[in-house]
Amino acid sequence: MREIVHIQAGQCGNQIGAKFWEVISDEHGIDATGSYQGDSDLQLERINVYYNEASGSKFVPRAILVDLEPGTMDSVRSGPFGQLFRPDNFVFGEYCNVLCILSLEIVI
Repeated sequence: MREIVHIQAGQCGNQIGAKFWEVISDEHGIDATGSYQGDSDLQLERINVYYNEASGSKFVPRAILVDLEPGTMDSVRSGPFGQLFRPDNFVFGEYCNVLCILSLEIVI
């Protein structure tokens, strides 16, 4: 089975990504807390493509959220599905700036 890591970058990418997770969660029967609330085996059939199953039968998006500004991350976290993401998957601020510079140096 394939697994997808979803990378959201910048304000636009994170806003679109937040909506993406709302839609995907609805399609798979996942509520805003990560609990399965669906009623079909078909919803669970390929759930591991986008989600990891955490403790307590909670599903967590396989996603990395990146931005230089912490405000975008705050708006995603306070959004309807903000509690769905692992806190350590948010990369922002000065740490993000240093990480991006180091990555560019490696690529170049």
